[in-house]
Amino acid sequence: MKRTLALVLTLASGLALTASAQTTPAAAAPAGPAKVAVIEFQAAVGQTNEFRRDLADLQKKYEPKRNQLKTMADEIDNLTKQLQAQSATLSDSARAAQTKTIDDKKKQAQRLAEDAQNDMSQEMNEVYGRVATKVFDTLSNYCKQQGFTLVLDASESQQQAPTVLYHVESSDISQAIVDAYNTKSGIPAPAAAAPSAPSAPKPAAAKPAAH
Repeated sequence: MKRTLALVLTLASGLALTASAQTTPAAAAPAGPAKVAVIEFQAAVGQTNEFRRDLADLQKKYEPKRNQLKTMADEIDNLTKQLQAQSATLSDSARAAQTKTIDDKKKQAQRLAEDAQNDMSQEMNEVYGRVATKVFDTLSNYCKQQGFTLVLDASESQQQAPTVLYHVESSDISQAIVDAYNTKSGIPAPAAAAPSAPSAPKPAAAKPAAH
């Protein structure tokens, strides 16, 4: 499910940023030269303690479904092997009946998998959107305090965001925002055994912002 979770993160990131931008008034630009910062917003949200905690809870919630699908897959595999082994000795009607049983079970498993995937994607969207909106507020306040006049999203998945071709490492505020949000939320880091956030673009070593 990791690929789907990453896709949901990408879609939800755009939705959350759009909603936040619509409800957050633009700050007046301070006098003086422009001060530009870069953030990998999607990765920053995924690294917060709150998101990692909620993701672990969501994965635990769907663990029974994954186990059920694994049991169904094993049953289908066993029935398929039995049919292959007995095919030469079965009558046409028995072979057809067993083939139909396998096909019906495959369809049932597929429907269950699709339903579980859709439900989990929807819940992941809600989790991400909730946390992303609050991270955006933290970002806005941080930038006002630090005097940044422009922030570019360097997330590789943000297709409609400005393309960041270069930025100095010191202009990347991703970790600063994660730290500020974790402090504000008061949520401790999940235990080491807890699942980590789905893979998202990591901060670039030297990929900073064009002014």
